[in-house]
Amino acid sequence: MENKNFKPYVPAEKVTAEITVTSIIMGILLSVVFGAANAYLGLRVGMTVSASIPAAVIAMGVIRVLMRKNSILESNIVQTIGSAGESLAAGAIFTLPALFLWAAEGKADKPGMLEITLIALIGGLLGVFFMVPLRNALIVKEHGVLPYPEGTACAEVLLAGEEGGANASTVFMGMGLAAVYKFIIDGLKLVSGEISTGIKGYAGQIGTQIYPAVLSVGYICGARISSYMFAGGVLSWLVIIPLIVLFGADITMYPGTAPIGEMYASGGASAIWSSYIRYIGAGALAAGGIISLIKSLPLIVKTFAGAMKSIKGSSGTSNERTAKDISMLIVLIAIVILTLLVWIVPAIPVSLLGAVIVVVFGFFFATVSSRMVGLVGSSNNPVSGMAIATLLIATLILKMTGATGIAGMTSAIAIGSIICIVSAIAGDTSQDLKTGFLLGATPKKQQIGEIVGVVAAALAIGGTLYLLDKAWGFGTDQLAAPQATLMKLIIEGVMEGNLPWALVFIGVFVAVVAEVVGIPVLPFAIGVYLPVQLNACIMVGGLIRLAMDKLKCEKKKKDDIVNDGVLFCSGMIAGEGLVGILLALFAVFGWDKVIDLAAKFNTPQLVMDIGGLVLFGIIILSVLKFSLWKKRK
Repeated sequence: MENKNFKPYVPAEKVTAEITVTSIIMGILLSVVFGAANAYLGLRVGMTVSASIPAAVIAMGVIRVLMRKNSILESNIVQTIGSAGESLAAGAIFTLPALFLWAAEGKADKPGMLEITLIALIGGLLGVFFMVPLRNALIVKEHGVLPYPEGTACAEVLLAGEEGGANASTVFMGMGLAAVYKFIIDGLKLVSGEISTGIKGYAGQIGTQIYPAVLSVGYICGARISSYMFAGGVLSWLVIIPLIVLFGADITMYPGTAPIGEMYASGGASAIWSSYIRYIGAGALAAGGIISLIKSLPLIVKTFAGAMKSIKGSSGTSNERTAKDISMLIVLIAIVILTLLVWIVPAIPVSLLGAVIVVVFGFFFATVSSRMVGLVGSSNNPVSGMAIATLLIATLILKMTGATGIAGMTSAIAIGSIICIVSAIAGDTSQDLKTGFLLGATPKKQQIGEIVGVVAAALAIGGTLYLLDKAWGFGTDQLAAPQATLMKLIIEGVMEGNLPWALVFIGVFVAVVAEVVGIPVLPFAIGVYLPVQLNACIMVGGLIRLAMDKLKCEKKKKDDIVNDGVLFCSGMIAGEGLVGILLALFAVFGWDKVIDLAAKFNTPQLVMDIGGLVLFGIIILSVLKFSLWKKRK
């Protein structure tokens, strides 16, 4: 039901600064920064975090405190542009690294920078343009029905702008401290970034990583999600790996190339993980994505039907400033041009049939994504499930029409990439438009802001992926790229049928068991796939958040403590991500060996491990200092 009595914070008749030189420059900077940081984080951890609130807080800190301007709608444009980078990065890293993985195997050429940029740009722009006709239906008419949790929270942060300076300093402190910690761990290598231990005579392994961004993911996601991921890691590393070693010591099993006992003796539990557990994890992830999609199907069908019905009934909207969208004629022309580009541009390996698949699935999933983030929030939006469904259908259609081999596989991943980015950006755009609706922003200006953010992030994402691939490579210990590896396995499985299906099906049924006993499958499946040390570090962050949530004090104080922790951890993710990109540059130019003090001084492993634990304690104390022990007025 539309709430006709709703009045935004800035009335429709009042015109204030929105798109300014300041808001565009700040927004572009944040779009690139959070896009690069989230790309690094997502490839490492398999999860990304929303950038809307930290971007809004930084905007307030600069515009309100440093520039002495009281312009809430200008700050809103900054977060609108800034958050586009994080969403585009999320869509891109779930799929595009598969092209690099095929290149590493010698099956195909590396994707060109132009190809990556155009796929990201077209997917991002389609996500924005598909959302424009949905705005009145979903944001205005459904106000009071669809809560849009992140969009509403972002509006509340901007409305509490008098605290902007203090909150912005919390984000910046998180960025600065995490940058220092990351440089000590992975740059100077003064301490261990990961500490592991095992039990004599037992092939299992447990330990933790020491990274501020990984701990921050646990804090932001909370104890429940962290515990599901940790449980998945415990199952892989303390149950399945020991079983494989125990029963298969003398067996050589595909895809391994040596007896399992020999592999374990030379490479430890990690060797078993890379040869076998990753396929089990991929099966669990694929099943988790499909299960989440099947569970959402009634809602998806109802959502799509409701959105189409609302669009039909939303003609003749008001001419007020707060009701103006980009012209529908421009939107339709833009969609047609972008669709033709998918087909015509040689750099994008997609046929006319592929371009049709992109538009049909793209619009469907953009509609679904826009409404589902309104109901359950961006973090619960089944984007990976949608991407898996798209890839399965697209790969089958391409195979049936004769597009087989590596040409068909690269075409399928390009189609999947565009649709994944469409879904991520459509969800982000709708959250941002909800923030604008509550504040009284001009929708057309926000939509232009989204386009600016998409263009900036698309131009940066190719360089980021190339840099990370050259420094460490995808599918490695440093950058596991779980979703992209999964997408690659799905396409290969359909096209070539050469997967170790026994391992994949073990993962599928692990996911089914998790679903039957009521465990959310996707975080559990990510935990099965990723190293247990990483999951343990996430769990530590989740436990800190649990302690905050259980504090016995007045609600306002507790909310302030928890929110300050979220802002500090958001800053830590951005800070570590940026230093991760910087260290990738160092690795490419060979400077990483110059600053490696551990190698220079031949530091004993025990000393480095103790140093790592001490630094981990300092990181935990930092979170407490800027949340629980922060001085408040």
